[in-house]
Amino acid sequence: MSALELLCHIIGVNSQKLSREENLILEAELFYQICDELKKILWERFKEYFRLLKFDCEMEDTVIEANFMRCIINDILASEAYTLSGIACYTQTPEDIIYEVAAGCNTSPSFYLSRKIIEIHRTVRPELYKEIMKKITGDLDG
Repeated sequence: MSALELLCHIIGVNSQKLSREENLILEAELFYQICDELKKILWERFKEYFRLLKFDCEMEDTVIEANFMRCIINDILASEAYTLSGIACYTQTPEDIIYEVAAGCNTSPSFYLSRKIIEIHRTVRPELYKEIMKKITGDLDG
C-alpha cells in the first residue's frame, strides 16, 4: 500500500475513486498539513529558546523552516531505526547530501528528498502521524 493510500485509508477517503490529478492535489494538501503540524511540534520544542532570544513570530518561522528537515532527520536517527547511510539508501540520495541536511548545511532539500524523509519518519513515529491525521481530519471537518 502506498503512503498516499495509507493516509487516505486513515482519513476515510477512497483514493481509487479519484482521478490522477485529484490524487496529486490530495497528496499535496496532506503533505502540507502534515508538515504544518510537525512545525507546530517543533515550535513547542523550541519555544523557550525563542523566548530567551526574544524572537518575533517572523524570526521563529524562519528558524523553524531552516531547521525543519534537519530536525526530522535527527529524530529518525535518534530512534536508531535508520543510520545516515540507511536514510541515503531509502531516499536514493548520496549520503553526503543527507549529512548536509542533518547538519543544517543544506536548509533547502528538494521536494522529492523531503517527501522521502517524511515517509521514513512516518514509519519510525507512526503514533505521531496517527495523532496528526486525527487532528487534520478534525480540522477538515470543522
